[in-house]
Amino acid sequence: MLSVLIETLNDEEGLARTLASLIGGAVEGVVRDVIVCDTGSTDQTHRVAEHAGCHFVAGGVAAGIRQAKGEWLLMLEPGARLAEGWIDDVAAHTARQTMPARFSRARASRTPFLSRVFSGNRALAEGLVISKRQATALSKNARSAEAIARGLATKRLHAEISVAPAK
Repeated sequence: MLSVLIETLNDEEGLARTLASLIGGAVEGVVRDVIVCDTGSTDQTHRVAEHAGCHFVAGGVAAGIRQAKGEWLLMLEPGARLAEGWIDDVAAHTARQTMPARFSRARASRTPFLSRVFSGNRALAEGLVISKRQATALSKNARSAEAIARGLATKRLHAEISVAPAK
């Protein structure tokens, strides 16, 4: 089973889009819980999370990891949307792998090579599937989900993600 963690800061609209793409995973029983790890929002992010039945945790991703019930975590940016077929790919990966994984960018989300090189690439843009054990260890030295995702060796999943727009 999978716990989804979404770190937010004034992301009510993006959060709603991301949560909509997770509905199939909840129906299929793959998503055990969704935890919104807030870092000080002043908008209606908490209401979006509550209306969707998510756990809302103040204090960032480390607090969310501690509350996660799943053995595997799926970390996403608010506004990212998972494409059809992600459930089977993630379930297969978590059943046979121990290393973290990232999604493939959807064609519409792919940026030209030079743009990727010269822009500040976000480590969490393609999501991150990681064991709770590894995330717990990494969260001791990392203050954000982005810091946990940065520099990790990962496997590339076939399932696609439409990345969140840059802030």
